[in-house]
Amino acid sequence: MSDIQPNPTTLRGAVDLTSLVNRAMTAGQPQAAPAGSADASGPDAVVALPSLYFEGTDANFNDFLDLSATVPVVVDLRAEWSEPSKQLSSVLDRVIRDYEGRFVLVRVDVDANPQLSQAFQAQSVPAVAAVIGGRPVQLFAGAIPEAQIRDVFEQLLQLAAQNGITGRASVEDASGAEGADADAAEPAPEPLPPHHAEAYEAIERGDFATAISEYKTAIAQNPRDLMAVAGLAQVSLLARLAGKTLEEIRAAAAEAPKDVDAQLLVADLDVSGGHVEDAFDRLLALFPTLDADGKNTVRTRLLDYFEIVGVDDPRVSKARARLTSLLY
Repeated sequence: MSDIQPNPTTLRGAVDLTSLVNRAMTAGQPQAAPAGSADASGPDAVVALPSLYFEGTDANFNDFLDLSATVPVVVDLRAEWSEPSKQLSSVLDRVIRDYEGRFVLVRVDVDANPQLSQAFQAQSVPAVAAVIGGRPVQLFAGAIPEAQIRDVFEQLLQLAAQNGITGRASVEDASGAEGADADAAEPAPEPLPPHHAEAYEAIERGDFATAISEYKTAIAQNPRDLMAVAGLAQVSLLARLAGKTLEEIRAAAAEAPKDVDAQLLVADLDVSGGHVEDAFDRLLALFPTLDADGKNTVRTRLLDYFEIVGVDDPRVSKARARLTSLLY
């Protein structure tokens, strides 16, 4: 796994929050530690918060930029229609809780908050970023296994320490008592349907074959289960990439620009990294050069990508129109 690096720009200016600089914290959002209580400044600072979990919006994100000077802020970029988003959010809840205040989690609905989506360059969902000292850090895209998420969080702690940010959040209950235990503050996630739950547990184990089987069963029982369709497309992509390196995938594609399998795999890599338009352009440019079998293979893969990205995404609409013109 490559080292996490901060984006050299800050989010202030990317998100227009100037009118909120002097605004009091809104109810339920992060609050500075009151005078005479835990120190909320300097290394190893402790800041009292009502929760470790928050909803971030274009209107309130300035609060979290300020908080990131003390505690690393993890940003869950998600969409309500995305089954992988719901699965990943459930894991992030658990991981954040286990770190006992070393991180704060902010959920962002990308559809409802276009400024934040643009600021974090959220080309697909789910995606996870962070803010350290007001600076955005790209972490990963897609619902990766929990063990890998924990590895990323360990790297994030190291990066935060290098930037002098070593504080933690302490959850303050309604009586004003503080404590690092965030169990009571953790939101209860909606239960997943049985086959979805089995699929997600298999993904966490790295057992993609079982996850694929569970999603296929869910679809067989309910062909209109769009969350299962999207989940199947995403876990199939993960299975295809498993055990391969970025370098070998890109080298194979460069050496064989007309090889369908090599181009499909590098397109998988692009989608997994959020470079959706690159994947679409690659396969749509390849499409006219193929025989009937090759065209059907590429068309099927593109339809999978449309499910992963979201059928309402404007990039999908554009690619779908281009594919239709090539078909007819």
